[in-house]
Amino acid sequence: MVLVVFGIDALDPELVDPEAHPNLVLEAHRSIDTIVSSAGEPSTHELWPTIITGLEPAGHGLTLEDDGVTWENPLIAAGSRVADYLLPDGLQTRIGAWLLTNTDADAFRTPADYYADNGLSTVFDGRESTAIGVPNYVVDPDTEDREHSLRRHMGELFERDPEATGGHTSADPYAFYEQCLEMAMVRTARVRRGLRGGRYELVFGYTSGLDLVGHVTYDLPDLQRRAYDELDEFVGELRADLADGDELLLVSDHGLQDGVHTEEAMVAGTDPELVESIDSVTDVRAAVDAELDSANHSREVERGDFTAGGDDVKQQLEDLGYM
Repeated sequence: MVLVVFGIDALDPELVDPEAHPNLVLEAHRSIDTIVSSAGEPSTHELWPTIITGLEPAGHGLTLEDDGVTWENPLIAAGSRVADYLLPDGLQTRIGAWLLTNTDADAFRTPADYYADNGLSTVFDGRESTAIGVPNYVVDPDTEDREHSLRRHMGELFERDPEATGGHTSADPYAFYEQCLEMAMVRTARVRRGLRGGRYELVFGYTSGLDLVGHVTYDLPDLQRRAYDELDEFVGELRADLADGDELLLVSDHGLQDGVHTEEAMVAGTDPELVESIDSVTDVRAAVDAELDSANHSREVERGDFTAGGDDVKQQLEDLGYM
C-alpha cells in the first residue's frame, strides 16, 4: 500500500466543480482553514513547511520578512541585510521583486536538512518516502527538474509588479499558461513514477502551475477554468495508477481568485475518513502520520505490471529532458 499526497498550490474549493472535476474531489473533499502571513494573505513560502511539519510558521521559522519579500536565496538575503539599514520598506520590496524577476534567484529552496538542523521533525522522517518539488524542502539543492527550471526563467511572462492585481503581470498570458500546464504535467508524471516504482510508502509531490496561472488570469476567467479542467485530467491519470489499497490525498495551501490568494484551502482524497480528519493546514502532517501508522504501507509493494510502466514513464521524462 502506498499513500500519495499531491500538493496542488492554490487549488480553490470554490472553483472546483464536482461534476466537471471528479478527479479533484475524489471520494471526499472539503475546504480547510489556512494561515495568513505578515504580508496579509496566505504565503506558499510559509505554508508548505507548515503542512509537512504540522507547525505554524512561527514554530518552524520559515516566515516572510516584514517587507513581504522572501529573502531565503543567498544573493537576496545579502541584499536584505544591507537594505534593512539603508532603504525604506517600499523600496526594499521593489528591489526584492526586481531581483526575483531579473536574476536566476529561485524562491522556496530551503534545503531539507534545515529541519533536522533546527530540531524539527517532518512527515518524511522514519519513512520510506520521496519528496518531489515540495517548497522549502529541497532534498538536493544542486539539481532541478523542469518545473524548477521554468520557474527560474519566466522573464516577461511572469513579472513581479506590486502595483498590479495579484502582484504580477504577463506579457503573454496564453504562452505563460502553456508553460504552467507543462510544469503541472511534468510534476504529475514524476509523482506517477514515484508511485509506480513501488519503492515508497509515502510519495509526496507538489506543483505550482495552477497558482501561477491564477495570478495572471484575473481578467481571463475562462483560462483559469481551463487550467482546472486540464489538471483534473492529469490527476485522473495518477488516480488510474493506484493499486488496491493505495490512497491519494490532494492538498492545497490556499485558494486563489481574482489574482489574489484566498483564505480557504482544500483537501480531497480516496479515503473519506482521512479527509474528514483534516480541518486545517496544520492537521495534514498528523493525518498522514496516522494513515501510514494504521496501515501496512510496505516498501516492497507488488505492483504487477506497474513497475515496467513506471520505467517507461521515467525514460520518457529523461528523453524529454525533464529529469
